[in-house]
Amino acid sequence: MPWVFLVLSLVGAVFTLNAFVPVRGIPALFFPSWVGSWLTTELAIQHLVWQGLLTAVLIAFGGLATWPGWVGLGITIVSWLGLLVIFRNGKRATETFERALEGVAPSVAGDPVPIRQVWVPFLNRRRGIQTTRNIIYRTVAGRRLKLDVVQPRSTGRRRPAIMQIHGGAWIVGDKREQGWPLMAHLAANGWVCFNVNYRLSPWATFPEHLIDLKYALKWIREHADEYGIDPDFIVVTGGSAGGHLTAMMALTANNPEYQPGFEDVDTSVQAAVPIYGVYDFTNRLGAYPPRFKRLLEGTIMKAFFEEEPEKYERASPVDRVHPDAPPFFVVHGNRDTLAPVEDARFFVERLREVSSAPVYYAELHGAQHAFDIFCSPRTARMVEAVLRFVNGVHRHVSIEAERREPFRRPQTRSSRPRISEGQIS
Repeated sequence: MPWVFLVLSLVGAVFTLNAFVPVRGIPALFFPSWVGSWLTTELAIQHLVWQGLLTAVLIAFGGLATWPGWVGLGITIVSWLGLLVIFRNGKRATETFERALEGVAPSVAGDPVPIRQVWVPFLNRRRGIQTTRNIIYRTVAGRRLKLDVVQPRSTGRRRPAIMQIHGGAWIVGDKREQGWPLMAHLAANGWVCFNVNYRLSPWATFPEHLIDLKYALKWIREHADEYGIDPDFIVVTGGSAGGHLTAMMALTANNPEYQPGFEDVDTSVQAAVPIYGVYDFTNRLGAYPPRFKRLLEGTIMKAFFEEEPEKYERASPVDRVHPDAPPFFVVHGNRDTLAPVEDARFFVERLREVSSAPVYYAELHGAQHAFDIFCSPRTARMVEAVLRFVNGVHRHVSIEAERREPFRRPQTRSSRPRISEGQIS
């Protein structure tokens, strides 16, 4: 039993160590290292509990009878200390978001509904909101594309809306899997959320993913009366590949290239919240491994970069920044192994240089890719911060609209007020 204790303590320690230093350079270990790092980072307390229970059982059955057991106990204690540090890093995300959103008021119209009253982990219960699933918004190429609507049960005034785009490397993923902690919190605080599916590669070739999402935005505006939303205020958000598509949605508004058959439709958004997104298909910083290029060339873009580099540039948010971009709130983890943080930093730097609207950036210490799948302490702080940001933008737009025309909200693209740096407060 002491040797079993030693071996199992080493297994637990490997999980903890991998959370601090995930493997990047070894292809065979890259994906399992990310999974282990992700689960340990966001479920640190759960890991601590199962290791504690296992340790108690092993000690009860003689795990400390000889020296290997005592070595195993020492390793286990060190591993527990590491898990507590990981948990503390998640809790300290509050400080990161406070610094990132300095100047943005923490609440509007009273205090928001706390996340703990909205989301019960694993039971999927939500208070004061309702969900309508699998609404068909487009039929294209023999596929029925669907979305879910998450909204407050109460009706009345026109509500702001947000469109959630799932990730999955543009080839997998579904609206059922992602964005739920954020949507539940926003809906409980008065927002109407649309969680959207789109065509995936290899069946779809970029920009068909983006075209579907712009069509979904068209559908949302056309059904504004049905869902009680303000068609003049829609935010877009998403993680990973969804973060890339979020940024592209915000930076290519009303571009007829991505609106075939509905070129005249308004596809502008009033703010964007990309989370651990991909911002550069050209990989000019060299942050991505060679397999990223192979994925794009063979599955997503279906074109060789060396032969058609302009396609990759046009698909890169970092190359699409412009002065009229809407406000951005970029969120990324500094230990992200799938979407390197260097890419996000570069995008934020370029966007701040060019855009006349505010660009907020929160870099979360210790966070892995897809951290927000679980309603962990870090995710709870993030959804509160996103609510603060989007409420701030909405408040500013509403005030400016009333100043311009007190009895009627603006209905055209040109009449929507612009937001400059420092105006969200």
